[in-house]
Amino acid sequence: MEISARRVALVTGAASGLGRETALAFARAGVSVAVADVAVPAGEETAHLIERAGGEAIFVRTDVTKADEVENLVDTTVRTFGQMDYAFNNAGIAQPGKPIAEYAEEDWDRIIAVNLKGVWLCLKYECGHMLKQKRGAIVNTSSIRGQVARAASSAYCASKAGVIGLTQSVALDYAKHGIRVNAICPGGIDTPLTADPAVQQAMSGFVDAVPMGRMGEAGEIAHAVLWLCSNQASYMTGQAITIDGGYTVQ
Repeated sequence: MEISARRVALVTGAASGLGRETALAFARAGVSVAVADVAVPAGEETAHLIERAGGEAIFVRTDVTKADEVENLVDTTVRTFGQMDYAFNNAGIAQPGKPIAEYAEEDWDRIIAVNLKGVWLCLKYECGHMLKQKRGAIVNTSSIRGQVARAASSAYCASKAGVIGLTQSVALDYAKHGIRVNAICPGGIDTPLTADPAVQQAMSGFVDAVPMGRMGEAGEIAHAVLWLCSNQASYMTGQAITIDGGYTVQ
């Protein structure tokens, strides 16, 4: 795929899982990477992994729910590398599911703040910079749960559906300004989180329902993100790409 070397990518939620794998994939393509996360040791490790492989990276500790920290992330990225061409707004959280009548307001607020407001803030400051350079490609992480619901997941489903709507609206805002905005909707993906035996047990029924009969791999998501940022996807914007082994088409 045609990801331009000597470009710069910003990746949130890059301390582990999909974010780390995508940050490493950008680096292997010759892209300098700004690694962002609230998890400092793990985020720094992602940056070190890139550097040890001969790439260029910085780590910026960032809480995506705070406007000043997101603005600092974008400013630091541009100040360090001179530009910012790609962004993967991936930071997100999940919480134990409960029916809505049992759901605490503070849990709702936290999910919406990280998963939806966090993407909104990242887009706000990323697009502000990309408008100056008249180019850019952004990918937001939604979920199949933004497309098909699951019981006892009202906040999570709402946040991820919101990311799709946000993606579409911002894509229209800047389609004539050289900025493309798309989203990915992963299904069950094998990450360090899913290595926990309790999580594996909870996911066993889900895997049985996936037509391809397996979990996805983080590298498969990373390849999709890089493709959406590449010149090969130059006529694609405002789309939510489902990567779920066929789960949602049943």
